Amino acid sequence: MLKKLLFLLLSAGLLPGLARAQEGRITGRVVNQATKDPVAFASISLRDEGTGALTNEYGYFQLAMPERSLDDSIVVVALGFRRTAIRVKRGANMEDLIIELPKQSVRLAEVTVKAAQMKPAMLGARTTSPGLGMIQGLPGSQYAALMKNDKQKKFGYIRSVSFYIGENGFPREPFRVRLYRADGNYNAPNSDLLLDNVVVSAARGGGWFDVDLTSYNIPAPDEGFYVAMEWIVSGDKFYTTNFMDNYTPYGQILRPTFEFKDSRTWLYAIGRGWSLITLANGASRYNAMIRAEVDATK
Repeated sequence: MLKKLLFLLLSAGLLPGLARAQEGRITGRVVNQATKDPVAFASISLRDEGTGALTNEYGYFQLAMPERSLDDSIVVVALGFRRTAIRVKRGANMEDLIIELPKQSVRLAEVTVKAAQMKPAMLGARTTSPGLGMIQGLPGSQYAALMKNDKQKKFGYIRSVSFYIGENGFPREPFRVRLYRADGNYNAPNSDLLLDNVVVSAARGGGWFDVDLTSYNIPAPDEGFYVAMEWIVSGDKFYTTNFMDNYTPYGQILRPTFEFKDSRTWLYAIGRGWSLITLANGASRYNAMIRAEVDATK
């Protein structure tokens, strides 16, 4: 029964729909407004259509024209940039667009607790034995696990984050690390804590993969925060949610844990946003096997 539920969950949230034949496409490139450098792995969605795309490593994207209405809006969300929207009119020439994104300036609060008072604390999944099932995403999708401050400690900086990557699939494929505040609706992931593009890949699967974040000096919010794995595309490949001409989905597999009785994991899908995963196995909830090490008071 559990396997069936996991299959339904992944299918409903991540598998691309088969679109009807499209007349025309929206194509273009997303760039930094100030430097004109390409913006890789930006999430692009048609607001009313519920479809979208992910820019590739060089900032290029393509997606189908809207079908539900004559007018729609392209909404572009990219790490470190301000959310931007442009109007789309069905039938108009929407090829070779250049979308310029303004940078987002964020000031991180300084940590005032003395270093002598701090020692490492582990948050999130602690088990070394993954639960039954697999978490495999498509480009642009994310699984974010809440690093809960169960013991109400005072946090310092985030030292590292870790992901339990399965031995199946393609464990050495790159993915992007994301950190969020729990300041969205119903404490969903929302504001970015990590504004740098941290793209990493594991040497192998079948165990924990650690990412050192000490050089970024990111304060850990005392109310807790989210650590997310984001599936991306590599090279010049394209990905959209409604047609896949030049991309065959594959990637690393994140394993689940059933050590918590509450739901701590959210799923992000292009065109759909964040949704809380509430799948249970008896009294335990299905959560992504992610953890973080932070400085905390003794």
